Amino acid sequence: MAEGILKSKIGTLPIEVDSAGTSSYHEGDSPDARAVLTSRKHHVNISGQVSRPFVVEDFDAFDVIYAMDQSNRDNILKLARTDADKQKVKLIVNELYPNSDGEVPDPYFGGDSGFEDVYKLLDQATDRIIEKYKDGK
Repeated sequence: MAEGILKSKIGTLPIEVDSAGTSSYHEGDSPDARAVLTSRKHHVNISGQVSRPFVVEDFDAFDVIYAMDQSNRDNILKLARTDADKQKVKLIVNELYPNSDGEVPDPYFGGDSGFEDVYKLLDQATDRIIEKYKDGK
């Protein structure tokens, strides 16, 4: 959902957005139907996204790499080649609550509102990302 939400906000800003998983378990899969429905409710279309695994070359392709939780962050950091690679990896919730090291909850375990709650959290975090980018931070 974070990819779709952020893409819906960048407009003409020169920002490239992509998402990747830290395992190949879902490689080639479409997003969960509940994520698609929740996003669509907010006028964001993620139905065309396809899961791919995070690869070492992503450190070269992107200036910032956001992880949803500590486990994913740790998996990404294991692939880092240098300290510069490591510095690119951030927890997305820290955009809302700096230095909190908070995590995006797994929507699969959030009951009926899980995907909506995650959408709202990511919507706020991506607003902050856009604001920071526009401010040159």
